[in-house]
Amino acid sequence: MDTVKVVVAHSERVTLRVGDVFLKVDADQARIDVEVEAMASAPVPTPDILWRKPPVLAIAALRGAPLGRLGEPATASPAAWAAAGAAIRKLHDGPLPPRPGRAGRSLDALAAELDGECELLVTNGVLPADLVTRNRRVAEAAFRPWTPAFTHGDLQIAHVFVDGDEVTGILDWSEAGQGDALYDLATVTLGHEEHLGDIVAGYGTDVDLQVIHAWWSLRSLLGVRWLIEHGFDPHTPGCEVDVLKARM
Repeated sequence: MDTVKVVVAHSERVTLRVGDVFLKVDADQARIDVEVEAMASAPVPTPDILWRKPPVLAIAALRGAPLGRLGEPATASPAAWAAAGAAIRKLHDGPLPPRPGRAGRSLDALAAELDGECELLVTNGVLPADLVTRNRRVAEAAFRPWTPAFTHGDLQIAHVFVDGDEVTGILDWSEAGQGDALYDLATVTLGHEEHLGDIVAGYGTDVDLQVIHAWWSLRSLLGVRWLIEHGFDPHTPGCEVDVLKARM
């Protein structure tokens, strides 16, 4: 009998793997609705949905392995990263979903959330004030007009699977929707700045690197406290705190 592996677990959702089946347990069925809808319409490879019985969604395992993991050396080839960039471009060029996603929050709401989070990080002594202040300034470049695209919204490198130099599928679509394309490019390269050039080469169009850097800072600032509260360590080498330090 196959063993049960806990892939990720926190108070919002749990993902388990049993053999070639992933079981996603989520109390918020709206997130699962978005995920199922996005996988059905995304113009890139996605996992097969095996069955759904709320609060559980069962999906098939993808061929290959993740492009990499945050905090670990990336072992995928530059060609694999370029292929990921090409797949992301295909997604961004696809028909727009019906609603905004995580990458499509209003700039005013996002700025207000960031200001509040920065204040908490400093007041509670989570991060040094100079580190927060510097990255808050870097994040300003993300607050500019953008053309809506079909965005994944949580495009961590662990969600992009490759087999050799081929992208075999993209996982975890619960944050998908209309949004800023550069948010996805920043998320997939977070902590792996050395592969940004490969991603951009595969993406095939000019990219404003200052905005990518801004999203690295913004995403990291918003993520540090959440990660700590949910049992993760953003101080792990190569993770969010190192990303923030790199902007200094």
